[in-house]
Formats: sequence, structure tokens, C-alpha cells
Amino acid sequence: MENSMIPVAVFFAAVFTNNILLTNYLGMCSFLSVSKDLKASYGLGIAVTFVMATTSAINWAVYTFLLEPFNLEYLRFIVLIMVIAAFVQLVEMVIERVSESLYAALGIFLPLITVNCAILGVSLFMVIRDYDLITSFFFGLGSGLGWFLAILSMAGILQKLKKARIPRGLEGPGITLIITGIMAMAFMGFSGILTIG
Repeated sequence: MENSMIPVAVFFAAVFTNNILLTNYLGMCSFLSVSKDLKASYGLGIAVTFVMATTSAINWAVYTFLLEPFNLEYLRFIVLIMVIAAFVQLVEMVIERVSESLYAALGIFLPLITVNCAILGVSLFMVIRDYDLITSFFFGLGSGLGWFLAILSMAGILQKLKKARIPRGLEGPGITLIITGIMAMAFMGFSGILTIG
């Protein structure tokens, strides 16, 4: 594959074949709790995509220009988490200043992004796979869009299921986990088309 095509392939693989949520099961907590509401799922999905894409590029720079040259790779977990937390805090302050209505709509979901393990997972995968800056950004963007696609799909399905008759033992988390498993199998149908590694 040509070098110029690698970021594009990584992007599509991160959205479909290597979906961070449905393949690696990262970010399940906020996925399960927020997917009950379509509007909240949309807002959180957009925020997660933005933070994931941006912090993957920032964490690449921090790892490449700070941790590697000074042999501080053993601090990567702490440093990457600190970068994510600081960036989310900055985004939260900017949104509060620029658009109070958007800030109010996102509410508790903005701080929740800090503890979304999918965002840390993307940064760690980027380091392990030794991506360059462009590929890291596309990987973060694709992973964010994959997570967004999964939570929006789940919210839409759960919205439809509100009118369906579900056995009492499967109501709530039970049916959500079954649907998540079926969605994961559906995304596995893309396997072999594009892979990253």
C-alpha cells in the first residue's frame, strides 16, 4: 500500500473493522449509560470524536518529542491521561464561554469524556503501532467516529425498543448487552476488508 494511503486505510479500519468500542470494548461505561437518550448520545459522540482526534495528535507530539528523547516512556500512562484531562478541561472552559446552551446541553457528559478509556486506548494503540502524526490523527478521528456511530446506532435501536415487548429479565442492561453483541458481530462482517496493526 502506498504511504499516502495508509492514513486513509487506518481511518476506515478504525471506523469499521477495528471499531474501538465494538472490537476492543473500550468506552463501554459511558456507552451503556448514555445510549438510552438519542440527543445525549449525539452530543457525547460529537464531543468524544473531537477530543479523541485532537488528543491523539497532541499525545503523539508529547510522546515523540518529550517522553522518547528523555527515555521517560515508563511515564506514558500518567502523562497521556494528564494531557487528555487537561484538554477536556480546556474544551469545557471554551464551550462554557462561547456557547452556554451547548455547555448546558452536554452537562455532565463533558467531564465524563476524561474517564472514557477509549480515548486513552487510542493514544496507547497509536504509540504501540508507531504511527506518525498524520496517521495518529486519522486513527483518532476514525476511532471517534466509530464510537459515535456505535452509540448513535444503539440509541436509535433502544428508542425503537421502547414500544416493543421485551421479556422482564432482559429489560435494561440485559437487552443493551445483547444488542451490543449483535452489533459487534455485524461490524465483524467488515473484517478482511481493511485491517490496521
